[in-house]
Amino acid sequence: MTATQDALKELRIERTPGAAPRRRRRWPYVAGGLAVVAIGAFVAMGALRAVPVETSPARDAADPANASVLDASGYIVARRIATVSSKVTGKVREVLIEEGQRVAAGQVLATLDPVDASAQADLAQAQVAAARSQAGQIEAQLREANANVARLGALVRQQLVSRAQYDQALAQRNALAAQLEVVGRNTEVARRQLDVAGIGVENTVVRAPFAGVVTAKAAQPGEIVSPISAGGGFTRTGIGTIVDMDSLEVQVDVNEAYIGRVQPGMPVEAVLNAYPDWRIPGEVIAIIPTADRTKATVKVRIALKVKDARIVPDMGVRVSFLEKAGVNAPKPTGVWIPSRAIVLPEGTPADQAAKAKQGTVFVVADGRADARDVPLAEVRDADRRIPSGIEPGAAVIVDPSNVRDGQKVTVGPGAK
Repeated sequence: MTATQDALKELRIERTPGAAPRRRRRWPYVAGGLAVVAIGAFVAMGALRAVPVETSPARDAADPANASVLDASGYIVARRIATVSSKVTGKVREVLIEEGQRVAAGQVLATLDPVDASAQADLAQAQVAAARSQAGQIEAQLREANANVARLGALVRQQLVSRAQYDQALAQRNALAAQLEVVGRNTEVARRQLDVAGIGVENTVVRAPFAGVVTAKAAQPGEIVSPISAGGGFTRTGIGTIVDMDSLEVQVDVNEAYIGRVQPGMPVEAVLNAYPDWRIPGEVIAIIPTADRTKATVKVRIALKVKDARIVPDMGVRVSFLEKAGVNAPKPTGVWIPSRAIVLPEGTPADQAAKAKQGTVFVVADGRADARDVPLAEVRDADRRIPSGIEPGAAVIVDPSNVRDGQKVTVGPGAK
């Protein structure tokens, strides 16, 4: 027992008298705790910070207005548009139109200097007067010749004058009759020349060929206008441009790969870029039977069923070709939303996105992003149908890459 205690004493470490016990270092633990607290505070602040997002309303799939089989972009065009010019070359004396002015058919738009045309008309009028005066003189001579022939005829029967005198009087009468006929024809020619001169005067007045709205004023008083270009740049070729607003229609370029979906008479819905909330009904007029090889598109003409002053030429328009639903055709369920608003399961290949059956959609609810797992249906252009899980009219976040479930959001400037 003594030997054991002695062995333990030999193993004991002798401490130097007066030495303080060694303290444990605690600052690494304190720093780690502070880091955890900071990270937690940062996450909490991120959750409290509202993120701006862009939203799009979920459109009811059962609404006939959303039964689009194809979307295309185009422009408003006028089938009846004219750059009005004069028939003759001349100097503009007066312009009576301004841009935006509505004009009636036959209304005077401008007048040219009529000096030359008026002088030509005066000359033709003088020629007509001279021809008529000459005709009057010959008619008087012819009446005298007729009387002379009658008198000599009686004297010849009484054998008081020779037959030769009678024949001479008869020939003179016939000559005057022929001259009167020639003068009559000359008078008719002069009268027709007067009519032509009158047309020349009328051509100095430029009139509207049809009712419409002036969209451009091209000439000013004092300028020279001509129906043909002079090539020097100093001669105007038109007074102004008139558009018949009743002839406005839509022309869109449809990709030739989808032209089979379009049929004449098919109902459409047009949305002007300037008025995105205004849906205009229409129908397909015709499919132009030719393709643009550079763009691989086919032009389609569409008639608008609404006449409105807000619809003007060259406006951009988005057209949705609507499917004609049968009487017993089942109505689609759910909503349509932009495809880019759907978050696909992680690892889904890009080329298989259209075949995915499940996805996540973020909906704005009470100012926060609400993540919803929803089933996915068919794809239509840039949209996809969600059969259930989202109610029509819900604000769907279009680009959910920077939001999390439950995070506060604010609708940004690009939202719809």
